[in-house]
This record gives sequence, structure tokens and C-alpha cells, in this order.
Amino acid sequence: MIALIRYTFATVVLTQRYLAPLLLFMGLMGVLTVNGSGPLPPAYASSAGALFVCSTWLTVALMSLDDPAQRAIVVVTSGGRPLKVLLAAIGTALLSCLVLMVFGLLFPLWLGSHTVTAADLLLGVEAQLTCALVGVAIGVLCSRPVFKRQGYALVAALALVMAALFAKGMPPVNRLFTLMATESDAAELLASAGGMLLVSALVLAVFTAIAQFVAGRRE
Repeated sequence: MIALIRYTFATVVLTQRYLAPLLLFMGLMGVLTVNGSGPLPPAYASSAGALFVCSTWLTVALMSLDDPAQRAIVVVTSGGRPLKVLLAAIGTALLSCLVLMVFGLLFPLWLGSHTVTAADLLLGVEAQLTCALVGVAIGVLCSRPVFKRQGYALVAALALVMAALFAKGMPPVNRLFTLMATESDAAELLASAGGMLLVSALVLAVFTAIAQFVAGRRE
């Protein structure tokens, strides 16, 4: 697994497919995170939203690194286990999101003037992990192994991202953002945010299973 993750990292760096999602993340952070001195939950909701969109795009790029012939070679090299290759791509995406998450936690503190507590930081971690997991899940489901036509994959990804962001009350993303926008005390949100994090992990597991099933049938 470690070798596959290293291979995926090396390939995405050499092809520079990480640049567009990274630039999008930085741009969204600059636009959504404004100078302020208010409570941190709304600021961390903005950074989590930026990571959500970035993680979706990054995962689609990671899943589409290899053409079908090259992917078949990678699967054979990994012992004929396509699930292992899929999990390596997911692991690479999540590790990348962890790096971006550190920036998402610190950037609002540098840009604004906030009173920081341990509860604020923990809430920021929960919110960004939640959005990263859902973003990766959407990226896996809307990748090349599942959708043969990239146009259909793009439409599906946009529809799922919009639904997750704007469908009122839908867990975990919209529900989490609503809570963080209406409650300024981070300590009061930790339990609810933890519940949304569990839901996002379940979403990733389900979407991964669906993607593996569809890709397996096609291969």
C-alpha cells in the first residue's frame, strides 16, 4: 500500500495535476476568509468549504492519472487487487488534505484577530476532516473508472457538490455549515460536528464500495 501511495504521489507531482485544485483552494481561502475579529466557527466553515471543493477536484484528478491500459498494469503489479489501487488513491487524497488542513487552520488566525481556544481548533479539525472525507467520496464516485465519459462525470460531480453545499439541512456538509454559522461557541458544536464526521466517513465507505463495484463490473 505504501508503495502504491508513493507511486500515486510521484505521478501526480510529475503530471502537475495537483496545481489546479491547489490554486482553487488558495483562491477560495483568500476570498472566503476575510479580515475579522469575530468567533472562529464561521471562519473555519469557510476554510472547510474551500477544502471540500478542492478535495473533490483533487480526487478526480488522482483517480484519472492512468489510462485504462496503464491502470491494468498497476493493478497487476499490485497483485491483481483493484481495490488496493483504489484505496491507495484515496489514501493519497486524504494525506494531501491533511496538509491543506493545517493551512486552513492557521490562515484565518494569521489573517484576522481572533480569540483562539482548544475547542475552536478541534472544531476546525472536525469540520475540515468532514468536508475532506465527503469531497474525496464524491471524487471517487465521479472518477474515470466509474464514468467512461468525462462530461458525465463533471456534471455528476457538480450536482453532488451543489447538493452537499446547498441542500438545506442535508448532513453532513450543509448541516455542519448551518450549525457553525448560527452558533459562535465552538464547545457547543463539538458533539454535533463529531456526528457529522462519522456520517462523512460512512459516505466515503459507501461511495468507495459503489465505485469499486461499478469499476469491477466494467473491468
